[in-house]
Amino acid sequence: MEAIEKKLREEAKRLLEEKKVDVVIGYEVGTLPLTATPTFITDPSEVEKLIWNPLCVHNLAKYVHDVISQHRNSQKRVKPESRTKKVVGVVARGCTSRSIILHLQERQYTREDIVIIGVPCQGYVDKRKLSLAIGGEEILSGVMANEQITIMTPSGEKKITLAEVLSDNCVTCRFNNPIISDVSIGEPAPPMKADEEYEEVKAFEALPADERWAYFEKEMAKCIRCYACRQACPSCYCPECFAEQSRPQWVGIGGEASDTQVFQIMRIFHMAGRCVDCGSCVSVCPMGVDLRKFLKKLDKDAFELFGSRAGASLEDPPVLSTFREHECEDFIYNP
Repeated sequence: MEAIEKKLREEAKRLLEEKKVDVVIGYEVGTLPLTATPTFITDPSEVEKLIWNPLCVHNLAKYVHDVISQHRNSQKRVKPESRTKKVVGVVARGCTSRSIILHLQERQYTREDIVIIGVPCQGYVDKRKLSLAIGGEEILSGVMANEQITIMTPSGEKKITLAEVLSDNCVTCRFNNPIISDVSIGEPAPPMKADEEYEEVKAFEALPADERWAYFEKEMAKCIRCYACRQACPSCYCPECFAEQSRPQWVGIGGEASDTQVFQIMRIFHMAGRCVDCGSCVSVCPMGVDLRKFLKKLDKDAFELFGSRAGASLEDPPVLSTFREHECEDFIYNP
């Protein structure tokens, strides 16, 4: 990881000094032990803040879209001859590059607006698994080295392996190397357990319908509708979300279970053919709602029915934006 970080900083500095990008979006050390947080580098002298390790969780494509959109909106108030363009550099692993591909396919920005710094990924740490592994104790400090995490807690030192605390979406990731990049850093990461990608979904599908619905109700009962999942999702970028619309009003503002279920069902279906399984929504949920199981079901259906995986290729557009005369339509009659 040290070699990758060194090269990452060198490339970020070069891109900024040569004015090829206006900002580099990456990760820096977080304020809490064993955490990383997104950072926005505009000065070449600040590139030493950039890090790359299994503590880097957030899908940075979310910030790429926000930065470019905000700049374009600001330019609307500027005279045409004085308008400027903002080029964004971004540190991108596999799922981040897939989200960027989706943005490009949905014409949110152009390829000229971004410079992709591709990095290999062997998965990131799930903070809930980490907490369980140390018995819920407070983390006073921590060091990661050689696939092992050494943690100091109030009761003493504890050691756990990285494999024990990898996020579920990372364990079965099929695209842990960038799909597209302008600069590639490091050797490609070895494949994960992609052949087990849909095992959990298959087990869930095998349950009776009433048991599946009971599970959905149980999980959604945890939801406090803080909208953290929506805010973290790189595929959620509508200027006005249906959850805030009042004409018509899709969901109420109270605490009714049905309103929460409607919000989650509609958001999940908005991800049909668009979810890249980055796990951002799950990682930020304060209540631990199992959103991934339902999103992964739609991912499985999109692949099995239409042979499509979101963001897997620039030449393979989102499944709901295309139509093939002889594609499978059984789902219409046999839900």
